[in-house]
Amino acid sequence: MSLTNRRTFMLQVVAGGSALAASQVMAQAAPMVAETDANAVSLGYKADATKVDAKKFPAHKPTQMCGNCALFQGKATDAAGNCPLFAGKQVAAKGWCSAYAPKAA
Repeated sequence: MSLTNRRTFMLQVVAGGSALAASQVMAQAAPMVAETDANAVSLGYKADATKVDAKKFPAHKPTQMCGNCALFQGKATDAAGNCPLFAGKQVAAKGWCSAYAPKAA
């Protein structure tokens, strides 16, 4: 292998590795769902469960949060995680929506 081919190969390896790392970081960092998103509005989503309208959602309890919902796909310690109701977006662990379902014990 000549020096030029080796140099070209090494540059391609570095560029390919950087592109792969960047794509993995982007895939993990999904944007947060906005409370003004049409689906969020229809489900009454609030990023802060303490701001849920008690008159509009009387079934809401202070202990109900996205972080302890069966639909939440993050870890218990995560500040945010994916939710299948908001495809490609994350919800706040301290958030809430009317589709809340408690995790099985």
